[in-house]
Amino acid sequence: MGIEDRGTQVDGNQELSSNNEFLLARGPVGRLAVGELATAPTLGVEEEFLLLDPHSGQVVPAAPELLGQLDGASWAKGELMRFQFEAVTDICTGLGQLRAELAAHRRAAAALAEGFGCLLVAAGTAPDGTSGPAHLTPSARYLELARRSPSLMNGSGTCGCHVHVGVASRELGVQVLNRLRPWLPTLLALTANSPFTGGRDSGWASWRHRMQARWPTARPPPVCPSAAAYDTVVAALIHRGAALDAPSVYFLARLSPRYRTVEVRIADVCLDLEDAVLLAGLVRALVATAIQEVDDGLPVRAAPAGWVQAAVLAAARHGLDGPGLDPWSGARASQRSLLDRLLDHVQAALAQSGDDQEITALIRRLDQRGTGAARQQAMRASGASLGELTAALARATLAGCTEAVARVGTTSGGTAGDGSITRASAGAGPGGVVAVTSLNNTNQELGIVS
Repeated sequence: MGIEDRGTQVDGNQELSSNNEFLLARGPVGRLAVGELATAPTLGVEEEFLLLDPHSGQVVPAAPELLGQLDGASWAKGELMRFQFEAVTDICTGLGQLRAELAAHRRAAAALAEGFGCLLVAAGTAPDGTSGPAHLTPSARYLELARRSPSLMNGSGTCGCHVHVGVASRELGVQVLNRLRPWLPTLLALTANSPFTGGRDSGWASWRHRMQARWPTARPPPVCPSAAAYDTVVAALIHRGAALDAPSVYFLARLSPRYRTVEVRIADVCLDLEDAVLLAGLVRALVATAIQEVDDGLPVRAAPAGWVQAAVLAAARHGLDGPGLDPWSGARASQRSLLDRLLDHVQAALAQSGDDQEITALIRRLDQRGTGAARQQAMRASGASLGELTAALARATLAGCTEAVARVGTTSGGTAGDGSITRASAGAGPGGVVAVTSLNNTNQELGIVS
């Protein structure tokens, strides 16, 4: 769920900064000159993982033991359920730094989990399902959530990937959110990684979203003219009992209640490292593009709330390879065409940050390998048992992490390849191809050819 607890083990987003700030890595608050955009916004990522039995695939409530072994490490957190483990990065200025931190955390957490007889798995839902409130983390805040919403505890314990991007002010953050809303469905489509529940295919690419959407505030953010108006909406939700407090207003993208960031929360946790880096790079580019639009005085393009919500549901149901909905017109559109539109939309921001070639390569990789949901479904269709699927998911979670060396193309200077980044052109430009070598043989994980 990504709920920020204020207890001793689960402590909000303290990992994002040691001095309680999360700033843009650029100039002061105010109108941004074009030259200032040479430095991209800072970013950080929270990843939630499952702890599963290696034979049955059932959840293992071992997170407190793992956290105890880490002795208060700032990057490791508990979550709503004791079979969930959260890893969080520091403030990062580039995708290379982010990749290194994500890899180190996955590697360390998996090693600890193995010591307690379980596997660390990056999946939005446990393939065999969860046991409801039996494994609730007994913090005061989670116990109060369970008291207020007991029916919502069944099926909880889903895992997401939350991307924080620094903004210069909360006023700017609200304007960024207004522009992010229509792109949220596409981010969900490309990260969908939770097709199973109770040992069966749910019929959804992201069953996690289906479970998350039961919470009354788990919706796209409203369009607000100012930070004060946004705060009024949040206060009203709390007042009428739709949320316990500001951290439990679960908008799919929101102003962080603690830091000066925009927090995009819609994605399932990504099956492997490179998909998480792709998500973070695209979110940062969307935020940077929105900031530039605000700076240029461009109006927000209207996207009715009903159409945005319908587009989110289509993405959750069908994933990246199915039908979608254009959130601006309400017309049917393929999810792939909507992804191409997103890539075209952020092309300038990716070029400015120097991330364009890397994102190109990662899009091509996603095309070749498929989303996490598609890979899980392919493995299950091949006749794999739940135990075999769990083992394959655990291998994929560590692919590119264990004893890995990442080689990325030039990221300085902000130069772009020729033409826009599209699925057709992905990887075609010179340089910038990401190659990851590992001592583990992971080429056949989940039955997908690399």
